[in-house]
Amino acid sequence: MGFWAYMLHCRGGAFYVGHTDDLDARMAQHKSGALAGFTAERLPVELVWSEEFPTRQDAFEVERRIKGWTQAKKLALIRGDWGRIAGLADKVDGPSTGSGRRGVVVGSSNAEGEQALTGILADAGRLDKVLAEASGLSRERVKALIGEGRVEVAGAGASGAAAKADAGSRYVIHLPPTRDPQALPQDIPLVIAYEDEHLIVVDKPAGLVVHPAAGNLDGTLVNALLHHCRQGGGDGGGGQLSGIGGVARPGIVHRIDKDTSGLLVVAKSDAAHVGLARQFADHSIERVYLAVVNGHPTPPAGTIEGLIGRSEANRKKMAVLPKNSSRGKRAVTRYRTVRRLDGCALVECRLETGRTHQVRVHLASIGHPLVGDPVYGHVTSATKPVLARLGFGRQALHAAVLGFVHPINGTALRFASDVPPDLQELIDQTGHSNR
Repeated sequence: MGFWAYMLHCRGGAFYVGHTDDLDARMAQHKSGALAGFTAERLPVELVWSEEFPTRQDAFEVERRIKGWTQAKKLALIRGDWGRIAGLADKVDGPSTGSGRRGVVVGSSNAEGEQALTGILADAGRLDKVLAEASGLSRERVKALIGEGRVEVAGAGASGAAAKADAGSRYVIHLPPTRDPQALPQDIPLVIAYEDEHLIVVDKPAGLVVHPAAGNLDGTLVNALLHHCRQGGGDGGGGQLSGIGGVARPGIVHRIDKDTSGLLVVAKSDAAHVGLARQFADHSIERVYLAVVNGHPTPPAGTIEGLIGRSEANRKKMAVLPKNSSRGKRAVTRYRTVRRLDGCALVECRLETGRTHQVRVHLASIGHPLVGDPVYGHVTSATKPVLARLGFGRQALHAAVLGFVHPINGTALRFASDVPPDLQELIDQTGHSNR
């Protein structure tokens, strides 16, 4: 029999964290108000995260740690965004956690803001590799920390990234204090598909980064939104963006890649942020992408399902992992060919889940990577002349439809974005003999 740690979202945007040996029965008690106290006074409640552990003590320890988290970390947990959790490690709000499949990572902060992550290595092998898997940090980040003398294994300083580590060894990673760069307002034109006092739906052009990060400290969608809100915005505009994402990511509930165009929703209030994050977590958001892929998929329609996680060969890339992998997250994409083109095809993709690079990884996994994708694709002889003639230099992907329930008033909203001119020209130039 397993034991569960779980988190509820309650009326008013509050979170409740608990543990139990019978999750179904406990949820029935919470939802009926049979358990007097916090949740009974904040109905309705909804289960937004749960994880099974082998012992009651394990579940209790995870409950205790999560209770100390900031709201931003709790939202990252709902999304399964372990990278975001690790990125928030400088917050003095209690421990961090990794995926239950990797084991628990305990965190603590000192007065200078330095974060120490400790845990037990689940596997033996090259140190940088097993540490990256155990901690959730990137392999390159781990290598750098080892080089700076910030890693201890089995009570001694790590000798090097290539050193061999034994399963069961306790490790400590000392993370230096990190601070998000505060995003500043910038007058950057935006296409607003919808706006009210709670949220904004933006039709993002290709080439625009969503939020500031290393290498893109300004000129992002966030910078543009901060200026837009300060100026009063459009219909129902004004106000500010949700603060849950921190000073570098205000209002950001989800992202699309820099070189992907199309729709995304941004929260202006914390209540809207929580409500939208819950819909992304339970996969009730409608998301439809249009993609131009190399070749002609056979069959022309189908479902791609598999675990998506970090590639073993390149930590900067995602990959479809083996079915029996202990890593990765379930991802489902339903696709259909809309139009056969010369050496390529226009494909519609409906996402049942929302994983990093999901469309790009899934289509590449069936042998039909996106045209123009520099990471997961390749230039074919059929499309090379057209790409060169058009100067088309991005992955051919567009977030065409976004549908969700308004997190405050419950109204069903659905938005559609026209194919942008560069992608439409690619379709026209490769479809002249297939009309």
